[in-house]
Amino acid sequence: MADLFAADPQPVAVEAPAGGPLADRLRPRALADVVGQEHLTGPEGAIGRMVAAGKLSSIILWGPPGTGKTTIARLLADAVGLRFVAISAVFSGVADLKKVFAESREYARLGRKTLLFVDEIHRFNRAQQDGFLPYVEDGTVTLVGATTENPSFELNAALLSRAQVLILHRLDHKALSKLLDRAQELEERPLPLTPEARDALVASADGDGRFLLNQAETLFSVSFEEPLDPAALGDFLQRRVAVYDKDREGHYNLISALHKSIRGSDPQAALYYLARMLTAGEEPLFLLRRLVRAAVEDVGLADPNALVQCIAAKDTYDFLGSPEGELAIVQACLYLATAPKSNAAYKAQGAAWRSAKETGSLMPPQNILNAPTKLMKQIGYGKGYQYDHDAEGGFSGDNYWPDELSPQTFYTPTDRGHEKRIAERMAWWDEMRGKRRDE
Repeated sequence: MADLFAADPQPVAVEAPAGGPLADRLRPRALADVVGQEHLTGPEGAIGRMVAAGKLSSIILWGPPGTGKTTIARLLADAVGLRFVAISAVFSGVADLKKVFAESREYARLGRKTLLFVDEIHRFNRAQQDGFLPYVEDGTVTLVGATTENPSFELNAALLSRAQVLILHRLDHKALSKLLDRAQELEERPLPLTPEARDALVASADGDGRFLLNQAETLFSVSFEEPLDPAALGDFLQRRVAVYDKDREGHYNLISALHKSIRGSDPQAALYYLARMLTAGEEPLFLLRRLVRAAVEDVGLADPNALVQCIAAKDTYDFLGSPEGELAIVQACLYLATAPKSNAAYKAQGAAWRSAKETGSLMPPQNILNAPTKLMKQIGYGKGYQYDHDAEGGFSGDNYWPDELSPQTFYTPTDRGHEKRIAERMAWWDEMRGKRRDE
């Protein structure tokens, strides 16, 4: 490790090789050149303020692929004069970390602090993440972790408490267009696209700058007789698979958006999120299970047919398969989104469950207990029971609550849809009970 004691070199910006990938040749040389993350890199942003103060704390950069996490980490090291070391949690293990920490400690003794950039930091297990703590706490390294996954779920609380989480945005149309402008300027020629095809290319990137530049590089490498229109561009580049990982956060974000759009009676948004998930390869039965849940939680007795529609959609999909059966899923989704809404049954369940746990093993009143034996009849089981079908109006107004428990109200129907009629019946029953108690 004799190189640790060599003269401390000044940071030098590394130029990308002339023949390197377009994305590398266009990599920003200063934080001001980073597009789409001005909320962080600008003068009032968290990173901008750190650089202005010349002091960098440990941070976690959380954002979608191709939004500049690695670039920002490199530029941060240059901006505050830190030695830059990068590792990937995909390819590195405990031995690699120990080596980095040992070298960083030696550099720290010479007065040179280290910025340790850990790509895909969420892929380190909990024990490996704990291994960072002492070196972050004593200042051996300033940790900059990059992750595409929600840090709340993937990173240790102890590590999160020692780092600031900064959220990078997916690149919008303006930011992606700026990247294409820079690519054309570097190549000194325009992309072989019509304006409409250029917009389609930007849209296909889905906020991923690296993907967009890779596609642009492919277009620059081929000669075309005339600019491509959107259809020709699609044929040439092929369709990009939607960004969606069924066991990661995107899965839960989209299913939450679908459920809340249904609850909010927005059929257009609900259909959009349903399409997002189905076209990305989500399991249709998973979506059907969530639609059934929405039927009983958010529509309930305001429209009892909502549940019937969802079960019918499941049966239809089982019968027809994909893609024909997906239309039944669409129909169920639209039925739920346009149905009157009530969570009265959902709230009633919670209230009843709480009461049942609190009241324990209270016996029902004797008048509604069966008396199959002589002894049970002698001690009063079933005494005074009134058969409702024989009562006037088919309603006896009898008491069905334990003697030690006053009648409770768990279910309060709304005035929407079918529940309005239910509310009217319940009000009449309450009135009749009051009259018969007074008789």
